[in-house]
Order: sequence, then structure tokens, then C-alpha cells
Amino acid sequence: MNDKDIEIYRKEYSDNRFSAKIAKAAKSAGRSIIKKALLLYYVMKSKDVPFKEKAKICAALGYFIVPLDLVADFVPFIGYGDDLAAIAWALHSVYSKVTPEIDKEAEEHTDRLLK
Repeated sequence: MNDKDIEIYRKEYSDNRFSAKIAKAAKSAGRSIIKKALLLYYVMKSKDVPFKEKAKICAALGYFIVPLDLVADFVPFIGYGDDLAAIAWALHSVYSKVTPEIDKEAEEHTDRLLK
């Protein structure tokens, strides 16, 4: 993602839209994508993350929220592949901020969604 993409997709993000998307997509997207998205969400809530990194997280989660992106989410087997790439891109830049507490919170949230 370049700076223009970050700004476009950052505007798509809101806590409410993310919560709705994560609940709707939990089973179809799969555990790996959901947990990574939740890791980003909880890292973004941390006070230890600089604004620039939070903007990247918002962009990646905004891309995840948008229903028609590079590959539409409903396409079998590959629909969430581009979303995973955006999420992985953001997670790579903030992975050092994933504390054991954040990991546990994301894991528990993932478990609740996939019950």
C-alpha cells in the first residue's frame, strides 16, 4: 500500500464497521485472518503505538471492511487472500507491539467468534 491507499482505506475504518465485518466474516475468512485482524485491532488500541503505525493498521482494517476490493470476499478459496496480504503488511510493521496480553485477548476473541 502506498500513502494514497493508506488514506483511502483508513477512511473506511470505524470500530463499529470492523466489529460488524469481523462477526460476519469469522467463519468464512478463517481463524488465521480473523486472529491477525484482531491482533491489529488490539495493537491499535495500545498507547505505545505511534500515529503513523495506527494509520497503517486503520488502512489494513479498512481494506478488510470494504466488501468489494481487489478480490471480492465471496470468491471461494481466494476471496480473503488480498485482505490477508493487507493485514500481514500492517502486522509486520507493528508485530513488536504485540504483547502476550494482546495476543491472549485476540485469541479469546477469535475463539468466541468461531464457537
